[in-house]
Amino acid sequence: MFDEFKHAFQRNNNGHVQLIIINVVVYLILVVLVVFSTVLELPEFFSAIHRQLAIPAPIIDFLQRPWTIITYAFVHDLNDIFHILFNMLVFYWFGKLFVEYLGSDKLIAVYFLGAIAGALAYLLVYNTIPFYEVRVPPGGMVGASAAIYAIVVAAATLLPDYTFFLLFLGPVRIKYIAAFYIVISFLGSVQSNAGGNVAHLGGALIGFIYIKQLQNGVNLGSWITAIVDWFKGLFEPSSKVKVSYRKEASEKARKVSKTSSISQDEIDTILDKISDGGYESLTKEEKEKLFNASKKQ
Repeated sequence: MFDEFKHAFQRNNNGHVQLIIINVVVYLILVVLVVFSTVLELPEFFSAIHRQLAIPAPIIDFLQRPWTIITYAFVHDLNDIFHILFNMLVFYWFGKLFVEYLGSDKLIAVYFLGAIAGALAYLLVYNTIPFYEVRVPPGGMVGASAAIYAIVVAAATLLPDYTFFLLFLGPVRIKYIAAFYIVISFLGSVQSNAGGNVAHLGGALIGFIYIKQLQNGVNLGSWITAIVDWFKGLFEPSSKVKVSYRKEASEKARKVSKTSSISQDEIDTILDKISDGGYESLTKEEKEKLFNASKKQ
């Protein structure tokens, strides 16, 4: 299993699987901790750890644990196995589609942007609206749902007419799946899990904004990609091999870059074509251009 996990992190364009593995590993670690703390009659031990991961609603508590704006999106409810199960299934389906068109770097960026946007929406309503203020959950909020909503809505914004074949329902365009999720969360924003559903809506909003800005040539997640790349670089050994005869290689690289260059107008035209007729309607050349453009952004 360790070798398979290691291979998953070595593969290119595999960000959705990598994030799923991280979520599952965190879940299993917390399961072990809660079982042992219960058997040893030390519930406060697990509570102390969980408190450092879940995002608290009161702004004063959050300012004391600001890292929870990220960590909460990798933690799930241990009392409900379906919480992580359904989250990871939806993430896999939509994440795989997202990676196919825009690559892993952008998927990871949208995941973190969704988590941050969901957390900010959660904090905003609980600290400004009396209705939510009296419904503060004692254990704070956990779950990857806001981040996953960002991925779902981003994919539906980019490829609204892409079709998933759902059990018992048959072919359904993903724009309707995303709309269904948004309506359910909007209704749930005044029910028992009010804060969680508000976070879902925050994640959905940033997913929509991200794609619209990307289509205008602005990558809102570039700073996250830079941070992730820097972090990865800490664990990669520096190469000691010196390369000779670089002049010829650089000339070849310039030739490749000239032949693979693509303007934003061409990207927009290809994306419009996908929206109208699906990915299958693209020519081989158009698919290649879109792939090269996604690697450069």
